[in-house]
Amino acid sequence: MDNITPEQARAALEAADRARLLVAGEVGLPRGYWWAMAGGWLLLGVLGTVLPPWPAGIATAGFGVGHSVLASRLLDGRRRTDRLQVSAAVAGRRVSLVVIGMLLGLVGATVLAALALHADGAGHAGIWAAVMVAAIVGFGGPEILRVLRRWARA
Repeated sequence: MDNITPEQARAALEAADRARLLVAGEVGLPRGYWWAMAGGWLLLGVLGTVLPPWPAGIATAGFGVGHSVLASRLLDGRRRTDRLQVSAAVAGRRVSLVVIGMLLGLVGATVLAALALHADGAGHAGIWAAVMVAAIVGFGGPEILRVLRRWARA
């Protein structure tokens, strides 16, 4: 071990860092999480249309609490698959902030779509907006999160 050159040591450290980043890039949320969130999103769209505002608000708050509990358990980075189990330090601390930002963006997209559909005279604009965003979440959630994590370096 005494005969390691600085270049060899640097190469070994760079290889270890690349491996850590590769493993951290695999950390995410399971596909079932995204479909469950899409289903909840769609349910909230329907409830927001058929219920009076206060029960719909309670349902929205309940969805938010349930999502935060579930996501916090899944976002620690150690439950990606049964083959991959890493420490929270490798998974990264900013992943939860990226997910929160993504969700806020999806809420904004839902509101804007509902307003645009309503202005166009569509019936049940909230439901149609929820269908659109639920499809985006269900089909593209992992990919969107992967891109946002790369942009945020999380």
